[in-house]
Amino acid sequence: QLQLVESGGGLVQPGGSLRLSCAASGLTLDYYAIGWFRQAPGKEREGVSCTSSSGLATKYADSVKGRFTISRDNAKNTVYLQMNSLKPEDTAVYYCAAVGPVRSCGARRSDYTYWGQGTQVTVSS
Repeated sequence: QLQLVESGGGLVQPGGSLRLSCAASGLTLDYYAIGWFRQAPGKEREGVSCTSSSGLATKYADSVKGRFTISRDNAKNTVYLQMNSLKPEDTAVYYCAAVGPVRSCGARRSDYTYWGQGTQVTVSS
């Protein structure tokens, strides 16, 4: 059974940066596509970014393109989300999710099998 644990969230001022981590245990991530999602209060969970199992293909929501970068270190069984130029509207609980064995990643919640518990990101002055 694959287990995912997110970390790295916190309170940051607008324009600041955070790096989220998604650490996996139970199975190797080598053959799993990984997605990052977020859910703000009163809103539905939305896809932010995803990476293929190899890491060679990535996707981003339009709202974060150019500011967020997804990466993975399969040797450490960890996926990262580097978030720069943060805005108040980025405030949400961020979740990582996994599906496998597959090569490509999707942007829908239904594309994923395993989910972490989430980490809170608050962007405020």
